[in-house]
Amino acid sequence: MRIGLIGLGVMGWRIGANLAKAGRLHVVYNRTSVKAEQFSREYGVRNAESIQRLAEESDVILTVLADDVAVQEVVEGLLPKVKGRILVEMSTISPPLSIRLAEKVKGAGGVMYDAPLVGTSIMVEQKKLTVLVGGPEEGFQNLKELLSHTASAILYMGPNGMGLYAKLVNNLLIGAYVAAMAEAFNMGVRSGLDPEKVSEFLAKYSSARSPTSELKAPKMATRDYSTQFATRHMRKDLEIIDKEAQRLGVPIPMSALALQLYRMVEAIGLSEKDYSSIFEIYSKFTRSS
Repeated sequence: MRIGLIGLGVMGWRIGANLAKAGRLHVVYNRTSVKAEQFSREYGVRNAESIQRLAEESDVILTVLADDVAVQEVVEGLLPKVKGRILVEMSTISPPLSIRLAEKVKGAGGVMYDAPLVGTSIMVEQKKLTVLVGGPEEGFQNLKELLSHTASAILYMGPNGMGLYAKLVNNLLIGAYVAAMAEAFNMGVRSGLDPEKVSEFLAKYSSARSPTSELKAPKMATRDYSTQFATRHMRKDLEIIDKEAQRLGVPIPMSALALQLYRMVEAIGLSEKDYSSIFEIYSKFTRSS
């Protein structure tokens, strides 16, 4: 089974590296060709000159892209070539858009899964990602075997779109959680506590500790916002959540507030930094004693 990968960003590059090391990746494409050429040299995987050529050389196509616009453009560009192929779309996008694209792929003779990722770039490198899959259940086991080379948990969530809805549940929670953690962290530091002690407590001993606090509390303590998950991606995901909540008629007061805070983080120039940089909003607007 020949595997092609479209998208070599922070997550896509690392997923591709895992698959290449396992001998499962055959061809890659990236809009910025320099990055694809670098990946090709480093891992000995062919660099396709177009997404259509990649499709011709693949039985399964993985896409790891930035947003709705990028995914729609790529999937619709692949439609003439998807007959008899499986498309695994791993980006976090609007579920209704993904469902519509899956119908188009089906109409063109292919099969599409939504398979968004839960985890950071570090977790990709450790092969500890969780993948949430939506699509036809009958093909799930083959997909699970392939994704096991880059993830420790691959969960079938239901028909097309359900993987994405599960991902939105996750990001609603962590978006609001990290915003609250930054608020608590700022209060602790301003009270006179040592930032490293606050970090250790939140990461290891707090009743609200979690894998997320283990990752993000140390970043707040050191103000090292090297990117594990960019602020702009968290803001984008919360905007999708906001739109879906309106459509479904569900109240989301905490994530709606978190969305405004992440927009403020972007406004002070931290769009490409890790979303734990939300701590800077609380620090910046705390009254000096």
